[in-house]
Amino acid sequence: MQKSIDEIDFEKSDGLIPIIVQDAKTKEVLTLAYSNKESLELTKKTGNSWFWSRSRNKLWMKGEKSGNTQKVKEILVDCDSDAIIYLVEPSGPACHTGERVCFHNNLEK
Repeated sequence: MQKSIDEIDFEKSDGLIPIIVQDAKTKEVLTLAYSNKESLELTKKTGNSWFWSRSRNKLWMKGEKSGNTQKVKEILVDCDSDAIIYLVEPSGPACHTGERVCFHNNLEK
């Protein structure tokens, strides 16, 4: 089923929705980020991953400084229209630490 950006429920979470980023080939989860309507529109327009930085309070494109961009191959919307998956082709590590994925730490038992 096709969904439009206007059907995404940004209001449920103060204008931001979670974006799960997965490698399009392996389906490995690379990171979790947040998007507002503008960053989702930029992602659709450019084909690159755009997000909203909660800490910097601004839009950012993944890889704009590091060069580790993510080419978005497909965008999946969940059943409640309040969360999204980007299936991407990464050009380098997803994590700002240089790790391939952001989920590389184990929680103590």
